[in-house]
Amino acid sequence: MAAVYRAAPPAAATDVPAGERGATRIADRVVARIAARAAREALREAAPGAPTDAHATVTVTRRDIRPPFGEARLRIAVELAYPAPIGAQCRLVRRQVTERVRALTEMTVTEVAVQVERLNSPLLTDRARERLR
Repeated sequence: MAAVYRAAPPAAATDVPAGERGATRIADRVVARIAARAAREALREAAPGAPTDAHATVTVTRRDIRPPFGEARLRIAVELAYPAPIGAQCRLVRRQVTERVRALTEMTVTEVAVQVERLNSPLLTDRARERLR
């Protein structure tokens, strides 16, 4: 007769002390990509069809008093179409980035600084084309 071996059932997560379970860390570059994508989406929503670009640098601070994934302070650099309401576009970017990073990473977003790197004007690009002719 063959012996039947049964594996012991895995221990429930509550049976293992918190310090021994490990931790999930979200890489800074992942948070930066999420923030940049959210910024581009916000700019496309604000000015459909306008050429926009955004990239992000991120500083992630993790503290014990915050939710398990820490606290993020973000800096977003954007290019905006001009003429346009620059302040309104920056507010939209700030709001979208904060909501998206919170939703996808469960991090607390304490600061989103939006830096306008370049203003793209159709008038300026038309003049530049004329000079090249």
